[in-house]
This record gives sequence, C-alpha cells and structure tokens, in this order.
Amino acid sequence: MGISAASSVSEAMKLCIFDLRRGQHEGQELDKILYFFPADLPFPTQLSVIGLSEGLITFTRIFSPEAPCEVIEAEMHSHVFYEAERDIWMVMVVEKSESEAIWRTAALRSVLKEVHSLFVMFHGSIRALLDREPSGGLTRTHLYYFIMDYLSAFEKRPSLEFRCWDFLSGKKLHLPNFRDSLKERGMVQMLTIGREAALEVQSLVRVLESCAGCKQSYSLIMFQDLLVSTTLSPDDLINLFTYTVMRLTPNALSAGPSSWSYLRKGSTTSNASASLSTSSNSVLDRYYNSRDTSPVGVRSYQVVRPLQHEKWSKGKDGFLVTDIWGTEVGSLSPSSPTIWLKQTEERMYLCAFQHKSLTIILLIPVTSVHNGEQGLSVVKQQILENASPKIFKVEEKLSRGWGGENAYHVSGYRYLLVDGDKYISRASPPGKVTTLTKDSLVAMSKLRGEVDLEKSRAKCDDSDCEKDQEICIRAKNGAWVISRLTRGKELYMVLEKANETLLYASEAVEKFSDRYCSGVFSL
Repeated sequence: MGISAASSVSEAMKLCIFDLRRGQHEGQELDKILYFFPADLPFPTQLSVIGLSEGLITFTRIFSPEAPCEVIEAEMHSHVFYEAERDIWMVMVVEKSESEAIWRTAALRSVLKEVHSLFVMFHGSIRALLDREPSGGLTRTHLYYFIMDYLSAFEKRPSLEFRCWDFLSGKKLHLPNFRDSLKERGMVQMLTIGREAALEVQSLVRVLESCAGCKQSYSLIMFQDLLVSTTLSPDDLINLFTYTVMRLTPNALSAGPSSWSYLRKGSTTSNASASLSTSSNSVLDRYYNSRDTSPVGVRSYQVVRPLQHEKWSKGKDGFLVTDIWGTEVGSLSPSSPTIWLKQTEERMYLCAFQHKSLTIILLIPVTSVHNGEQGLSVVKQQILENASPKIFKVEEKLSRGWGGENAYHVSGYRYLLVDGDKYISRASPPGKVTTLTKDSLVAMSKLRGEVDLEKSRAKCDDSDCEKDQEICIRAKNGAWVISRLTRGKELYMVLEKANETLLYASEAVEKFSDRYCSGVFSL
C-alpha cells in the first residue's frame, strides 16, 4: 500500500506518537495512538510497541521522575524516546541488522525534536489541537500528512550532496547514520561576510522593517543555504532556517524529482509522493473505521501540508508563491502562508522574496495587517519599490565574495565545528566528507556517541556541562579521530593523512584552532 507498507520498509523503523492521558480504559486503548509508522501494521502490533514504550517510561520514572528514559539499547533494536509535550511521547524503534545501521542515538533523537518543532511552527502544539477537538481526528490527520511528507521527499544537490532533512526515498528509509557523523542537526550554518557587506545588510534590514509597517516584524536573510542575518530568537530561527533550506532556497526550488540517493537508487520522489497521496485516505479510513466511538465525518478533514515537495515557485515579481494554504474565499488567489512563532506565540504571515541566490523572509503579525491579503499586497509593493535596490546590491556583494560550495574546505582536514550557545555549526563540505573511508566515519560516530553520553551524564548529575574535554583515538585505518570541547563549543576532526604520532595530530588541531577558531580549542 505505497510507502507506508510494512513490507516495503521491512519494519526496519517504527515511529509512533502517543498520549499517555488517553485510552486509559479497557476497550479504548487505540485512542492513545496519535501516529504510527508503518501505518498499516496490525493494531495489536502497534499497541504492543506503545505498551512496551509506556512500560519503559513508567519504570525509568521511578529512578528519575523529571527525566525519564531517552534511549534503551536492546540486542536487535534501539528505542529512542522524546517527550515532545507533557505526556505526549514520540518513540522511534530502529533495527540494528543492516550494515549501515551504525548511528548515534542523539542524532536519531534530534530527528524527533525537529519533526515536533516544525509541526508546532505550522500547526501549533499537539495538546492545543487535542483540546480543540478531543476526538483526536484532526490531530491524527495533521500528524499523518505532516510526518509522511517529512519522510517521503529527498533532494539531490548539484554537488551530489544528500541533504538529510528528508529520509524516505522510494521504499528505503535513510536515517542519520555514521555517514552523517560530521553533521549536526538543529544548528544554523552562517555565511562569513566582510564589514562593507555587513553594513549593507544592516541597511537592508532597516528598510525591510519600515516596509512591514509594524515594530513586531522579523526578518531572515539567506545567501544560498547559508544564513546572512536575522532578527528572530534562536528557537524560531532554527525552525524557519530548516524549512527555508528544505523548501524555499534556490537550491530547494530547483531540485526536481530524482531517483538518486545517498545509499541506493530506487523509486523517484514523485512516485513516492503519488504513493502517499493514493494510500493516505485508505490508511486513515482503516484507522477510523476501527473505532466505534469515532465521530461522523472525521475522514473529511482538510489540512494544510506545508512540507509537500515542489509546491513553491518563484513569481515574476520575485515573491515565492504556493497554494499549500488554499485560496482566498471568493477568489482564485492563493492564501498567504502563516506560521507560529515560539517566542511571541503569535501567528505570522510568511512573505518570501528571492533575487538570484538571495532569499529574504519577512514575518508580519497577522493581527497587524489590515484587510488581510489586500494589506499584505501593500507590504509587498513597498518591498518592490523601496527595498529592491538594496536587495540587488547586497546580492551582488555577497556573490562577489562567495567562494562556492567548497568555501569552507580546509585542505587536509575533515571537521565539524559546533557552537552550542549560538546554535551555529560549520563543517567540511559534504563532497569532501564523502572522501573519508568507512572506518574513519564509523570511528567518528562512536567517538561522538561517547561525547553525547558524557554530556548526558553531566546534565543528569547537574554538574558542569561545559568542562573542557579532549578525546583522541586511532581508527582501524590509521586515521586520527579527535574531539575537543570547551566553553560550550565543540570541534570534531578526522585526519586520515596525519603522521603516526599523537603529537603530530595534536599539533594539526592546534594549527586549525589558531587559524580558523581564534585559538578557542588551543590547549
């Protein structure tokens, strides 16, 4: 039955969302299930997975009431837990049988966090949806389409980079594994610019604020897939940055259907989307038909699907348009996109403009725009008349200083820099990381797993999570795999062509730190 068929993915991964407050009475157990993948697994199997998860949560709460289990490692499976909202849990169960099944549980958990954060940005909290419609039909429909859209699409980049924003290619799931050990989800990648360009960007931001016509507006400016400037809070920035890279940047708009993927060739994205479209109604019908208490009409929900692939396009005036949010009442014109901001808890219009490699997002409170779409058209006209010259100038300056996709490559090094305080990361270009051997990547994945474990222990013990730490190991192939942590910043590095001595590897890290990190990681 399309991409949701259990046989298609060999049950290698199960993903469920359930509410501990629901289905507590005999005969109502299914009511606690808000989402389950694969969707057509027998209900007893679904309840078995959720029942086991509930038991593990209850048991671990005895020893840690405020921080129940995050991961349980069994012989054949990893169980990854995330309490997205109070009593609403997301659980991923993944098999260890495949040769590629070497992963960090923290990376898998970050997938769950990302799914929930993006969902809330577009639809609000799951609990609020359940309170609004207690039967749960609306919530289940929202979650089903949202997560399947999240899983179903993948992108092909000119540099043959597989962007692990999306995971389901045809019938093959691509979860973050050891090949992604020099990537960090939930972080922003920034463009380094000079003083003159920075002044031009600041001037553009001020003009955009004046065009919005209200003090509560926010902006985000990106060049290619890199952040240039923003006025958003960190949490809201990460969500909007993630979505922009997924669907709005020039690379995302130009990425057509492809059968290429990082691990294998399979069915095309368009085929996967078609499978989702044709199978979704059957899955939801099957789910609701199983409930005697289901209200009439639960299968008729019309929901917004913001993660649908290839639904955005660039208009002649430079503004990005989509019909995802439907059309205006009494008109054929598409309704403007809206999102929720976490910091202000306001619904905002999302106004996106693009000129060549420059993408500009302007967020305006829905309550501050008079006459709805008509008022928003006035704002867009203001941008065209007053901001266009500065937009063109900024794009020209950034393009002139852009070093291309290998701009942040450092010869001889494969690295990942993470600033946890600022939610910023920088890494070797994906095309360069693919030159590393499997032994090196597996060693780095295991090293990062050790670091994740130490950070988790420090958090549980309420000890200093930012203590300096260094780990340096020799991989099977002779490569040096190194991590250094200091004051909220992390450096991970693979040196495959380094000398045999530890001293040589240490000196190489010192040189990198002094030249590219202002000596932050120097001992």
